[in-house]
Amino acid sequence: MKEDRRFPYRHDSLQFLKTKTALVIFIVLTYLFGYLTAYYNHQTLHVPPPVLKTVKETKPRGCLVDNFKVTTRCGDLVPPESIRQTVIDKIFNGTSPYVDFPPPHAGKYLRSKRIKGWGSYGAVFENLIRRVKPRTIVEVGSFLGASAIHMANLTRRLGLEETQILCVDDFRGWPGFRDRFKDMALVNGDVLLLYQFMQNVVSSGSTGSILPVPFSAGSALEKLCEWGLTADLVEIDAGHDFNSAWADINRAVRILRPGGVLFGHDYFTAADNRGVRRAVNLFAEINRLKVKTDGQHWVIDSVNVI
Repeated sequence: MKEDRRFPYRHDSLQFLKTKTALVIFIVLTYLFGYLTAYYNHQTLHVPPPVLKTVKETKPRGCLVDNFKVTTRCGDLVPPESIRQTVIDKIFNGTSPYVDFPPPHAGKYLRSKRIKGWGSYGAVFENLIRRVKPRTIVEVGSFLGASAIHMANLTRRLGLEETQILCVDDFRGWPGFRDRFKDMALVNGDVLLLYQFMQNVVSSGSTGSILPVPFSAGSALEKLCEWGLTADLVEIDAGHDFNSAWADINRAVRILRPGGVLFGHDYFTAADNRGVRRAVNLFAEINRLKVKTDGQHWVIDSVNVI
C-alpha cells in the first residue's frame, strides 16, 4: 500500500492527542469552561430588586354595618298588620301556601308530624317574647320548624294572637344531612323539607301565624329589607361557621325595628371563638353593643346601628 501523502500532519496530531500534555490541556479547558458558565449564571440570577412605591396608609372609617358593605336600600316600612299579606303577595302570588296543601306528589311521603330541632325549647324564647311582645318575628334557619312552632305556641299562650313568624330557610338541609335523617324521603333529588316543615305547622295549628320564606338567608333578608318588612325579634340560627353567621347578622340588623332584639343559638360550641361566637362578638364590638347569654343562646338588646 502506498503511503497517504495528502495529510502529512495527521499522524503527528493523533500521536500528540495521546500524550499527557494533551490530557492536561483538555482538563484545564474543561474547568475554565465550567467556571465561566457558573459565573455568568450567578450574575443573571442576582437581579437587583425592584423599587417598591410606598403606599399611603388610610385609616378605616367608623363604619358600623358598612364594614360588611351592605348597601341594599330598605323600602318604606310596612305596618305590622300588613306584613303577612305582603309576604303572601310577594312570594306566593297572593295565595297562602297552605291552600290545598299538601300537593299530590308529596303528600304520601310526609309524616303527620316530624319535628326536630336543637335548643328549640330554651327559656330564651319565652323570656324575650314576654319582654318584647313582638308583632313580627323573623327566624333565620328553621329546618323542620321546632323553634318556630314553640314560639307560635308561646305567643298564643301569652295573648299575642297577631304575632307573625317568618321562617327564612332554603329547606335543602346540608350535604350529608340524610345520614342523620334517613327517614326523610328523597323525590327526584328533593328532600321535601319545605313540605315536611309545612306539614308540621299544619299539625300544630299554626298556619295563621307561621309563614315559610323559602330562600337562602342572604337573598331573603335582602328582599325583606327592600320590601320594607321589619321585625321586633330576629333569631339567627342558620350557618354556624363565622362567614355565614357574620353575613346573616349584618343583613338581619337592617330589618330590625329600632330597639329590637337580635338573638341566636350556638354561642357555646366546639368551634369556640372561630364560628358563631366570633361573629357575634365582633359585631357587638364594632357597634359598641353588649352581648348577653341565656343558656346556649346569645342576645343583643336595643340594636340601633343602621
